[in-house]
Amino acid sequence: MTRAQDRLNCPAMSAPTDIQQNGQHGAPPADAPPAPRGPDVINAYLKTLPAAPGVYRMIDAQGDVIYVGKARSLKARVSNYTRLGGHTNRIARMIAATASMEFVTTRTESEALLLEANLIKRFRPRFNVLLRDDKSFPYILISRDHGAPQIMKHRGARKRKGDYFGPFASAGAVNRAINTLQRAFLLRSCSDSVYESRTRPCLLYQIKRCSAPCTGEISLEDYNKLVDEACLFLRGDSQHVREELRARMMAASDALEFEHAAAIRNRLSALSHVTADQTINPEGIEEADVFGAYQEGGQTCVQVFFFRTGQNWGNRAYFPRADRSIELAEVLDSFIAQFYDDKPVPRLILLSHDVPSRELLSEALSLKAERKVEIRVPQRGAKTGVVEHALANAKEALGRRLAEGASQRRLLEALADRFGLEQVPRRIEVFDNSHVSGTNAVGGMIVAGPDGMVKGQYRKFNIKSADLTPGDDYAMMREVLTRRFKRIAGATAPAIDESPVDVDTVPETTADVVPSDEAEEAEETVFPDKPDVVLIDGGLGQLNVAREVFQGYGIDDVALIGVAKGPDRDAGREHFHIPGRDRPIMLEARDPVLYFVQRLRDEAHRFAIGAHRARRTKAISANPLDEIEGIGPTRKRALLHHFGSAKAVSRASVADLTAVSGISQETAQRIYDHFHERDR
Repeated sequence: MTRAQDRLNCPAMSAPTDIQQNGQHGAPPADAPPAPRGPDVINAYLKTLPAAPGVYRMIDAQGDVIYVGKARSLKARVSNYTRLGGHTNRIARMIAATASMEFVTTRTESEALLLEANLIKRFRPRFNVLLRDDKSFPYILISRDHGAPQIMKHRGARKRKGDYFGPFASAGAVNRAINTLQRAFLLRSCSDSVYESRTRPCLLYQIKRCSAPCTGEISLEDYNKLVDEACLFLRGDSQHVREELRARMMAASDALEFEHAAAIRNRLSALSHVTADQTINPEGIEEADVFGAYQEGGQTCVQVFFFRTGQNWGNRAYFPRADRSIELAEVLDSFIAQFYDDKPVPRLILLSHDVPSRELLSEALSLKAERKVEIRVPQRGAKTGVVEHALANAKEALGRRLAEGASQRRLLEALADRFGLEQVPRRIEVFDNSHVSGTNAVGGMIVAGPDGMVKGQYRKFNIKSADLTPGDDYAMMREVLTRRFKRIAGATAPAIDESPVDVDTVPETTADVVPSDEAEEAEETVFPDKPDVVLIDGGLGQLNVAREVFQGYGIDDVALIGVAKGPDRDAGREHFHIPGRDRPIMLEARDPVLYFVQRLRDEAHRFAIGAHRARRTKAISANPLDEIEGIGPTRKRALLHHFGSAKAVSRASVADLTAVSGISQETAQRIYDHFHERDR
């Protein structure tokens, strides 16, 4: 936690007693007068508010936070809400729904801005601009918990000791950067267990992408110098690294060490390709984030480009939830504050449109990063071209979203009609399993909605039941569905035991509780956490399993459909099993809904197979010595050096094992018992 975050832990102000009582949860007595709302409630707080910076929360009668705002002076800002006239419809509705308020004072307005962004992401109030961030940005990690640091792709919490560089817009951008760094700095990418078990250099050493510290081809001191150079490059000091390499190349050439000079030349060539492979790499931008925002049809798209070390690390489009009446500049203002709530802040931020709180944002982000952060709206030069490029991408992304959204909505409406659903589905989940003779079984779940496939919501389930009969598809499906809907069945149930794909943390998708007069408008903008339709890849047997799971958890508001392959497994002749119908139904061969369901089924199949292959590959590459208690990296390395392979270790006698340095009689007996316990 930074010093800035520490200063935000300020106590909340106490509210007037009468208002607190009116804001309590629970049903009031039948003869009790209606609880006060609107300007009268706000005015009661106004009497005790200080003229100090802080954050305020407006809460409705159900106890839900409906708006979070910051103010330079709480008293002045809140006083604006004590009247109904002179506001936009959105603000007027917000005031009318307010039943209580909470306040937190801060030392400065900058601290208030940071706290506001944190609370918005926490409470997701419906009258604020909301950023739906899946927190799935990947980073490059250079570990520091090993003598020979490893370079790797990382997602999720930063628990491992090391240097983190990012964010990158996609996994592909990370992989390209790691490949370049391996060619330029010869860093290892293998796991620590593989590193410890190596007895000779691997293929990466042969193709000049690793310096092979595992087998002593380079000393640990020299290897760590390469690591330091890579860290300097990733921190933006690329010019210094290039100049140093050029000097070393010339020195090697003058000393007639031409092979060494050629190796350095190849490293310089790899670094030169860093910028050559990028889509756009303007001069003078070493470290910056570029925001291009565009608004049309009541929706807003914010396109973010990431530049680090003078190279483009990719881009990502965001579609923040905001009321149609909110201007583009205000949406972008709130978006930036929330965007950097859990991400590292660059030294330079370029915007396509000026925002009302630009100076305040710069001050707040500087406070968070503990260094100067500059926010600019360029008017000329190379930076203008970059911003225009981001803006053009935002326009294109929003246009595609509007077009695809209209087509997708028509498909969902048609699906509801074909299968007799009560309402148009907003979240569809499709389940499938994959295994080979029951081994390395994996269940997959994909999600689709009004905007197409929602890949940030995909989940894989490693089948863990010990009493499961290998190859029992019904039991596998039961375990997957049980783990998925255990959390949905009760709000207090623990988080489901599942592994996300390309994300290490489950995105927060809690829906807002909205009054009935605003429910329809709000529900269209919030992606639900619970599915409306569940598709099961299988016939009547899998469908019955799903029905049993749903009945066990009391779920009766989710439509179940089993998708069974037709005769001869021909595409287009699928049978659809629906609970309550005696016979399965079929769709016309050229029905767009049939094509849509086939696409969903095939995507679930692809995802489950991919997860299964990854698990099987991991199991194949596992070292049996890792399973033996008391055998760490040093002893494992000694055993492999002595016997040559894990298979030879398994065949060794106790006497042969004790001949290895570091292996005692007790340890040798433990190793022998591990490999021979099946024979007993």
